[in-house]
Amino acid sequence: MNVSEEIKRLHELHLAGALSDAEFAQAKAKLLSNINLDKPDSTSGAAAGSGPANDLVQEFNRLRRSRTDRWLGGVCGGLGRASGMEAWIWRLVFVLFTLTFGFGVVIYLLLWIFVPDEEIGTTKHEY
Repeated sequence: MNVSEEIKRLHELHLAGALSDAEFAQAKAKLLSNINLDKPDSTSGAAAGSGPANDLVQEFNRLRRSRTDRWLGGVCGGLGRASGMEAWIWRLVFVLFTLTFGFGVVIYLLLWIFVPDEEIGTTKHEY
């Protein structure tokens, strides 16, 4: 589960009344402080303005085509690993977009071209 999903879950619990305002603020602060401790370059001034856009950039930079879970180029396997969803769901999405709108193949080809292959023997990429 990534940070945005955890914060969303905390917010849902807060709205449902399971967490008070103080408990919600404390849990959110603890979650964010743990994330900042894990990332050594987050002590720069850019970390103060970080938010969902920064998370999206970090997730995209982590995206790699899979070498083990691939049918064609490994795009769906890589998307599955990065998003936490099964690769077959991504394959189904690309097929549905191709059949319905006609541009699923174009997106797949662009991802195949521009997303790098994962390195052999590594599952974690640091930047």
